[in-house]
Amino acid sequence: MSSETVRRTDVLVVGGGCGGVAAVLSLVSKGVSCILTEPTDWLGGQLTSQGVPPDEHRWIEGDDGFFGATRRYVAFRGAVRSWYRRHGRLSADARADRRLNPGGGWVSRLCFDPAVGERVLRDMLQPHIECGRLEVLCGANPVRAELNNDRVASVVFRTATGVTSVDAKYVLDATEFGDLYPLVGCRFMLGAEGSDVFGEMHGRGDLGGSTDPADQQAISWCFALEHCPGEDHTIDQPASYESWRSFVPELTPPWPGPLFSWDIDDATDPRHLPMIPPPDEPAEGELELWRYRRLVAGHLHDPPKCDVSLWNIVQTDYFRRPAIAPGSDPYLHRDDVLAEAKEQARCFVRWLQTDAPRHDDGHGYPELKLAGDCLGTSDGFAKAVYVREPRRLLAETILTEKQVGIDQRVADGVDRPGLGERFADSVGIGHYMIDLHPTAAGRNSVYVKAAPFEVPLGALLPKAGQPGSANLIAAGKAIGVSHVANGCTRLHPVEWTIGEAAGSLAAWCLARDVRPHEVRENLGELQGFQASLADDGVELSWPDRVAEGVEEGELR
Repeated sequence: MSSETVRRTDVLVVGGGCGGVAAVLSLVSKGVSCILTEPTDWLGGQLTSQGVPPDEHRWIEGDDGFFGATRRYVAFRGAVRSWYRRHGRLSADARADRRLNPGGGWVSRLCFDPAVGERVLRDMLQPHIECGRLEVLCGANPVRAELNNDRVASVVFRTATGVTSVDAKYVLDATEFGDLYPLVGCRFMLGAEGSDVFGEMHGRGDLGGSTDPADQQAISWCFALEHCPGEDHTIDQPASYESWRSFVPELTPPWPGPLFSWDIDDATDPRHLPMIPPPDEPAEGELELWRYRRLVAGHLHDPPKCDVSLWNIVQTDYFRRPAIAPGSDPYLHRDDVLAEAKEQARCFVRWLQTDAPRHDDGHGYPELKLAGDCLGTSDGFAKAVYVREPRRLLAETILTEKQVGIDQRVADGVDRPGLGERFADSVGIGHYMIDLHPTAAGRNSVYVKAAPFEVPLGALLPKAGQPGSANLIAAGKAIGVSHVANGCTRLHPVEWTIGEAAGSLAAWCLARDVRPHEVRENLGELQGFQASLADDGVELSWPDRVAEGVEEGELR
């Protein structure tokens, strides 16, 4: 018989991804008690359970400086390197490398084993768990919210052992899909907006002033492959293999052929060279598929190991159906869609092993072995699907392409288009290209330049008067942002920054007995809160020299 329990805390953080963990670290550092819930048994979201090495901008660890990330995010990166130096059995040269990149991947200056990242995050949280300030509930999915006027009074979770209700003074949504919003009754945006809704250059021109809820970015079920020369690790053929192998997407602009192909982009694009793995270390500036998100660089170890690479590429993008259904049930059709996404990924593994054209002639790489150790699974697939686009909060401020898109800012004639719009209520900064993957409504990828931007506090707050607006704060990807702008706000360090800001805001409101909207509306409160963020190592604006580099084309 299932049990029902009730817990009480100062702050409830729903979702243990980048934003949720960052929020909790900020809260406990200020002495606030909190409960963190997570559907899987791993913390870290896209950093860990979803298996995606961090997509970061060039200044996080560039030759011209180290900025554009919070002090805690930088500490996490340093702790990952320290773990490898203590436990990784590295070669002497690798251990001595100040900028050690354990995976040697080129998507980031720090590609690492997701299992190591999860361990490091747990170590960062453990002292606060031991002192009783933090409780972590894994395997918990929110299914209902109880309201008291405009406050979220409690959130009810389904767990393996029954039902748990958590009463809290503040509730933070750090879920991957923005799942709290329909449960609370808070208004949100779903899918793509027409170009007239926000006046965006890359909004849907055919929609005008309306929206298309089905126009959601693809989800991807990532997997890890180990290269085992001379061995055969071909998996059994999935039931839907022939269907996926011949699948030709119907997208606008048109897709050039079958989804499972190397000929998706310009053949001269080195990111899509099918060299698995390349025979030698790459030449200067050479970028290729195997090293794109490599997690284990075998040559950095003593004794050497086999390489392991994480696969999250367009061939694994699932866009046949939207992952989020409109309406009040956050889980409607989700299990079916996730199962289809994982089946697609499994079929792509089979294609790689049997039918993919090889770089050295012939077809298939049977020596590729699904590797679950990095991902904490027995089948080599990530614990959770990679989510690019959640429900997005109908917030006090909606961040759009007009504020972050370089081409649009140039066309609009704004001063210094190489920097995003300045916000008086900035609570953090971020940067990435506007990177939109194919969508379930048949729109092909969009990849255009974005300016380094500021995150306004208003994007974290539901519009006043909505259900939950008194104490609900966005703490992850599901902030007030347009479909287009989501393409540059969904990445790891930005989500972390949003989480820290949300956690700090809840702590500030508790300490001063003010509401989040009052912090934004009262200049004294706002400036005091921003000063506290700065003291915590959260940068609120970009230096002018960044704009100069961006305007000269130096983005990543």
